Amino acid sequence: MVLSSGPDGFTAGTPLETLTDPDRYALLAVGMNGEPLPAEHGFPARLIVPGLYGYVSATKWVTRLEVTRFADAEGYWTPRGWSELGPIKTASRIDTPRSGANASGDTIAIAGVAWAQHTGIDRVEVQVDGGEWQQATLASAISDDTWVQWTLAWPSSPGRHTARVRATDRSGYTQTAATAPPAPNGATGWDSVEFTV
Repeated sequence: MVLSSGPDGFTAGTPLETLTDPDRYALLAVGMNGEPLPAEHGFPARLIVPGLYGYVSATKWVTRLEVTRFADAEGYWTPRGWSELGPIKTASRIDTPRSGANASGDTIAIAGVAWAQHTGIDRVEVQVDGGEWQQATLASAISDDTWVQWTLAWPSSPGRHTARVRATDRSGYTQTAATAPPAPNGATGWDSVEFTV
């Protein structure tokens, strides 16, 4: 791994094979928008590795890089119970309507984002009130390492409703319905919201 360190005591252990993957576009950023990297974004340098959670890949204010082994060193979060590798899971969320919202209109836009870094999203499906899964419309993604926006025009009916979402990545994997907390290696489960029309 490469152990990156900053002056704030944060360290991240990033798998060397991920950093050297020619399709991954990992980088040590020293500038942003044609200017030196601002302090709030990690000046003098910030590690950015697509497809990994930030606790193993996003050290700000990098002052030291050390090639070592997972058996010989640990990133900040590993001894606190988080996994060493931190690959981002295929996931999706609903951004509108917000949970608890009052919506109006004959058609309600249920929309959000989905991601499957380094794989890309194939489809997003929405279920309302336990009914059939309906395929959402996907916007164009910049790359397989970026989020993709999605939307579903849902013909509304009066009352209280529950919507949930799931994503399937380009490998054919559909995100799990099983709920898990963020620790030790990323949350899982289908996002859901309750709203009233």
